[in-house]
Amino acid sequence: MIFEGRKLIIATKHGKEKVIGPILEKELKTICFIDHNFDSDEFGTFTGEVERVNDPISTLRLKCLAAMQANKCDLGIASEGSFGAHPSYFFVPADDELMILIDTKNNIEIISRLLSTKTNFNAQSISSLEELRAFSKKARFPSHALIIKKSENDLSFMRKGITTFNELYASFNFLMQEFGRAHVETDMRAMFNPTRMTQIEELTSKLVRKVNQKCPNCNTPGFDVTEIIQGLPCSSCNLPTNSTLIHRYNCQKCNHSMDIEFPNDKKFEDPDFCNFCNP
Repeated sequence: MIFEGRKLIIATKHGKEKVIGPILEKELKTICFIDHNFDSDEFGTFTGEVERVNDPISTLRLKCLAAMQANKCDLGIASEGSFGAHPSYFFVPADDELMILIDTKNNIEIISRLLSTKTNFNAQSISSLEELRAFSKKARFPSHALIIKKSENDLSFMRKGITTFNELYASFNFLMQEFGRAHVETDMRAMFNPTRMTQIEELTSKLVRKVNQKCPNCNTPGFDVTEIIQGLPCSSCNLPTNSTLIHRYNCQKCNHSMDIEFPNDKKFEDPDFCNFCNP
């Protein structure tokens, strides 16, 4: 394994090394470390003090490379989370996690994604203690931290990482007395959100599985699906449907490609999903 015995920087300031490190050290035999001076918040914060100016993958890549360059390390890993409505279930909140492994020595970049509805992501403008209590219960407080501020887009008064009722109530009472309003939201930073930390752990295992998929031609890690080809035939009329017919794998090193037909163990699609039989 080309990663065995090499130092690997985990680009984080939010405690992600607690779940990422043990998996990588066990499965890839790397020597993981963090840089306590590395500030990942300069690439964007969930609460808006620093806007994320690039798309998630570009941000992820920049964050990982910055940590690697600062520590003169040729192997690094980083993750980036986004929260909002699920792309398919619009009224359900989702955690969309991305992770990148970069090896500049061997010119390898491996990205993995995990989209999940397992999140407590939520926010609400509140005006009463009863509303605050109901929100905190739904948000799994105090095991999951909260953020409270003046209003959704006003950062002039904001308390992050709240994990006790005394601090929560004190901040709420201050806001109500001074401004007559308050806005509360879940703190999505990994070290304050055990549910998100579990997702990052699962994503790390998913990325390791991708790393272990070797190119059959040159043995480079990360041999993965780069294209999904539609056209699974209908079981009734035999015309192509929009369902998956082929997964196309490609090696980023030697460009070897391989097509796997019927990747979902289906050779025909149900007529209910055929545009000809069921327009």
